[in-house]
Amino acid sequence: MYVPPRPSPQDDPHYAIRLGLTGALSFAAIPLMDPNMPTIMAALPVGLIAGQRKAFNPVAIIVAIVVVCVLATLMAWFVNVLQPLPVVYAGAMWLVYFLGFGMILRSGAAPGMLLVVMAVLFSVIGMSGSAAVAMMRSEFFSAALVALVVIPLAYMLVPARTRQVHVAAPVPPGGDAAMGAAIRASVLLALSFWLYAVMPPSDIMLAIMAAMVLVFPTRDAVFFEAGQRLRATLYGSALAIVVVAIYPLSPKLPILLGLVFLAGLWVGTRVLYDPRPHMAYQNALPAALALIAGGLSTQDLGQAVLSRVLLTLAGAFTAAYAVALLDSLSGWRTRAEPKIKDGAVRKRAEPSGS
Repeated sequence: MYVPPRPSPQDDPHYAIRLGLTGALSFAAIPLMDPNMPTIMAALPVGLIAGQRKAFNPVAIIVAIVVVCVLATLMAWFVNVLQPLPVVYAGAMWLVYFLGFGMILRSGAAPGMLLVVMAVLFSVIGMSGSAAVAMMRSEFFSAALVALVVIPLAYMLVPARTRQVHVAAPVPPGGDAAMGAAIRASVLLALSFWLYAVMPPSDIMLAIMAAMVLVFPTRDAVFFEAGQRLRATLYGSALAIVVVAIYPLSPKLPILLGLVFLAGLWVGTRVLYDPRPHMAYQNALPAALALIAGGLSTQDLGQAVLSRVLLTLAGAFTAAYAVALLDSLSGWRTRAEPKIKDGAVRKRAEPSGS
């Protein structure tokens, strides 16, 4: 899948401040909007702005928000129609996963990732009935409205230095995309059954943490790739546990907003300057904010978040390494010419002619 390049300190030196500000503004909107599922409102605006590069691109943000709302509507209808037929439902979800991963592996574009994530969320919440599905659809609409306000406000308060707009250039990884998509769809379907068993509806955004470990092919070595995906999940989990451990010492909204801002500032600084792959940090922040919002809605913050994180990590760890192993055994990547590495395209060196 297309991985945006690391943001440049020359083009956007205040990227980390904007990221932290977006997280704080999203949390500030939660008591105003009073959503039933605050995890979505906490994570969606940050997830959208974290992938932005260079100058503010309002068209890209608006398109992303519209796509989120359309997919939420379609997936809610899809789940409500098929959920009463368990075997058909499982087969249909496999096909949706296959389609999403196929889009990622054939084109490298982001809509496939969004389809996979939305399918996981709605398939898990669908096990709680049609009322829960309708509620999630409404929560996505509310979160999209917050993102439509918060993201332009964050860019207005903390603009990028450059006026150049980033143009995405997705490059497919190549190889047998159908085989790669089938492997990921099968593993994600098994992971979905695990999430059905251990995930209450209030913790639905943890499903994103589990699903995201299968989405981003950023390295050549499949086991190293799986480790990078899981590193993002661990970072997000660690940040959430720190915040929900400190916040009860002075449970006031400004304290919470300050902690969220510091979490975003730390992640954004790592994205800018850490030499390790930046997407592990970038993907960690939405997961962390979802965990924080979910943890703050429980009675026992630290224990609740820790137990949920461990359950999610158990499934995500197994799924990531299952995909890595099956990729290695199937060899579907071996015919790939373009390689994606940390947002840059690297082509194999061609042997010189005789």
